[in-house]
Amino acid sequence: MPSFDLEEQYPGIVVGVDEAGRGPWAGPVVAAAMIIERNKFPKSLLHHINDSKALSQQKREKLFEALINLQGKACFFGIGQASVEEIDQYNILQATYLSMDRAVKALPTLPDVVLIDGRGQPKWSYKTLSVIKGDSLSYSIAAASIIAKVTRDHIMHDLARIHPEYGWKTNAGYGTELHQKALMAHGLTSHHRRSFRPIKDITSRVTP
Repeated sequence: MPSFDLEEQYPGIVVGVDEAGRGPWAGPVVAAAMIIERNKFPKSLLHHINDSKALSQQKREKLFEALINLQGKACFFGIGQASVEEIDQYNILQATYLSMDRAVKALPTLPDVVLIDGRGQPKWSYKTLSVIKGDSLSYSIAAASIIAKVTRDHIMHDLARIHPEYGWKTNAGYGTELHQKALMAHGLTSHHRRSFRPIKDITSRVTP
């Protein structure tokens, strides 16, 4: 379970950062940056914060709403996106770093230390610690993972209303069997990541 052990190792403003959407074949990549005020954040809620992947959709949504309600009171978060066009232009890793940079810059104050889930990190001026499985170790990263995941899910739900045939409401743009069949039947939308090899491989088999 997450804790504040990592945050407490550093003085000043410590920010947790995580992303959602590196693997899907469609839609943007979304990052969130989170500052938790440990002396103000409700302990009753804190005990429910965890890696977004370990939570049910229903619980993620409830925690997302709770975090929004605490914004500016017991926590501060920023959200950043990189578009499909940027993913195709720069590659998914660099687009992910771009979304992280935008998320941090959306905070009301700049960090003294940034904790990032995973191995890599953007080339920026902030003191940064990359934490493997950080979303299961740090409350700040875990809360950021919830904000990023639910925000991206909402984006994909909106896109699913425009393009229901791809199943984005349930698969969030990942390469499920339904998504693959829809690509074969209907081709690409402007929301597909054309630089991704599976997209190239599938669409190359579609008869013009």
